[in-house]
Amino acid sequence: MAVPSDTASALVDVIFMLGRTVRTALSQIDEEALPAALVGVLFLLWRAGECRQNELASEMCVSQSALSRQIGELVERGYIDRHPDPDDKRAHRVRVSDTGVELLRGVRDRRAARLKDALAGWDEAEMDDALRVLGRLNDTLAPVLTDNARRTA
Repeated sequence: MAVPSDTASALVDVIFMLGRTVRTALSQIDEEALPAALVGVLFLLWRAGECRQNELASEMCVSQSALSRQIGELVERGYIDRHPDPDDKRAHRVRVSDTGVELLRGVRDRRAARLKDALAGWDEAEMDDALRVLGRLNDTLAPVLTDNARRTA
């Protein structure tokens, strides 16, 4: 059954506002060691595992030049390790360093604590429903991200 256009539009609006609300509610700039954008790069690299910088850029649907400055800053701060790719000496491989993993654990723990406090009025069934629906939505939309990344590569 096709989703009506007005329902799809309403969902776009809700998803946009949810993303904005979650970022604002869970990120407290004064407590974070890194700007949210750099935490995002670090998190996506951690999820991807060691890879070439251009592969990460493709995964993020950004240009390699746009990502390069962020990677450089994360390397400089010690959160990412970068080394020559043994298969192509012109390329580099990047991975989250042990220090970067520790930073991500701290960020995640603080954000989880804030979320837990914010959702104190929710019961377990509501939490399970939210996890199920958001997980399904993510699983449904993930191939679109992959297709977009392929087209921009």
